[in-house]
Amino acid sequence: MTQDKDGKVTPLRPKRPCPECGKPSSRESYPFCSERCKSVDLNRWFSGSYAIPVRDDEEDSEDGRQD
Repeated sequence: MTQDKDGKVTPLRPKRPCPECGKPSSRESYPFCSERCKSVDLNRWFSGSYAIPVRDDEEDSEDGRQD
C-alpha cells in the first residue's frame, strides 16, 4: 500500500470485476470473485478453449528450417 501526502492509503492492486461473471473480485481468489469462477477459468485453459494463435511460418522457423 502507498500513502499520499494527505495520509490516504491506496491499495497496490486496483479493484477489478471478475473476468468470468463481472462481480467484484475477492482478495482470496483475485482476480476472480470466488473459487468457482477461478476453477471455471482454469478448466477452460485445460480444455483448450483458450489458445494462443500461431501462424504457419512461425512453426517452420522453430524447426530450424529457413526458407
